[in-house]
Amino acid sequence: MKKYMTCAVTALFATITISLAAPDKGALMAKEQAAWQAFKDKNADGFKKVVHADFRGVYDEGMSDLQKELDDMKKWDMKSFTISDYNIVSVGTDTVMSTYKVVVEGTYDGKDASGTFNAGSVWKMAKGGWQAIFHTNVKQAAAER
Repeated sequence: MKKYMTCAVTALFATITISLAAPDKGALMAKEQAAWQAFKDKNADGFKKVVHADFRGVYDEGMSDLQKELDDMKKWDMKSFTISDYNIVSVGTDTVMSTYKVVVEGTYDGKDASGTFNAGSVWKMAKGGWQAIFHTNVKQAAAER
C-alpha cells in the first residue's frame, strides 16, 4: 500500500509541475503567427480561434475590440508580414506578455500602411488554449540619416 501511495503522490507532483511550467515560447509564437496569418487572409473564424471574445487593442488610431478588429480586417490588403525578435514574459501561470517586431507590407483602406512596428500582446490561457486578450503595435520612427 505504501508503494502505491508513493507512486500516486509522485504522479500528483509531476502533474502539478507540468501544469505550472512556463509556457513554450515557440508555441506562443506560433499562436501569434496564426493570428497575423488569419488577419492577413481575412479568415475571421481562424482569427477568433486565437483571439479571446473580450479582446482589446490599442493603436495610434484608437481603441479596438474583437468586432472592430474583424471590421478592420476587411479594410486591409496585407501582402506580407514577418515577425522577429519575439520574446515572452510569464505573468503567473495563465498569462503571458509577448513583445516583438513585425514588418508589414500592405494597404489599409487604400493607403500604404507598410512599415516596421514594435508590437506587444497579452495571452491568457482560456478554454484549454492560449488566446490573445490584448494587442498593440506602434510604427517605428524612420531612422535619421
